Amino acid sequence: MKNRLKVLRAERDWTQSDLAERLAISRQSVNAIETGKYDPSLPLAFRIAALFAMPIEEIFVPEN
Repeated sequence: MKNRLKVLRAERDWTQSDLAERLAISRQSVNAIETGKYDPSLPLAFRIAALFAMPIEEIFVPEN
């Protein structure tokens, strides 16, 4: 799954650690999501969407 997490994080001048703290996950998890090595659970995807005040579909896009 592709995502815009890195871009959204950079727009706010947040480090991976900053984002991880806001989501109550590890920095390694943020890195894995950003690089596409890990797809977040649905509850985590909802938390990410709420944090950025965006629909999930604007952050995460299925790969064809």
